[in-house]
Amino acid sequence: MIIKILGSGCKNCITLAENTKAAQEELGTKAEIEKVTDFAEIAKYGVMVTPALVVDEKVVSFGKVLKPKEIVKILEMHTK
Repeated sequence: MIIKILGSGCKNCITLAENTKAAQEELGTKAEIEKVTDFAEIAKYGVMVTPALVVDEKVVSFGKVLKPKEIVKILEMHTK
């Protein structure tokens, strides 16, 4: 599983990355987490509002900072 955090590196993007790491630790999974800050690359995903969360090249959330529990639910759906 590859998880990407799309955003400029703002406080919300950093918080989403931290929450994603916490969710991953809670699940006990090992996924690669990448931060994407290049706006041309972000636009390729069709995302206009950041931060965004991408799991295995699928945008699963954008425009809000998900809590770790919300991310756990998303990751569980993608590991089944």
